[in-house]
Amino acid sequence: MSQPTRRERIEAMLADEPGDQFLRYSLAMELQKEGDYDRCLTLLDGLMADQSPMVAAFFMAGQQLTRLRRFPEARTALRNGIEHARRLGDQHAASEMSEYLSRLGDLGE
Repeated sequence: MSQPTRRERIEAMLADEPGDQFLRYSLAMELQKEGDYDRCLTLLDGLMADQSPMVAAFFMAGQQLTRLRRFPEARTALRNGIEHARRLGDQHAASEMSEYLSRLGDLGE
């Protein structure tokens, strides 16, 4: 009998704690590694829409959407993340996302 994968272990923990942001983020990162981008983005969307949105989810969504060449959506996620990070006083995250956004430049539409 094989050991459960990291994703399977995270999913089992999430069954007990479905609102846990760290577990949801961890699952999104595992799904990204596995190439399940739709599920990854769905989880990141949920984290961005939480009552207390997770700042890192905006940056990861922006990066994921960029890799998928969905540039307008990437820019929106990053802009929203920058705004949220600034509201929380997280200048480091706001700066990282701003830098990434500026490097996106005129890629895509």
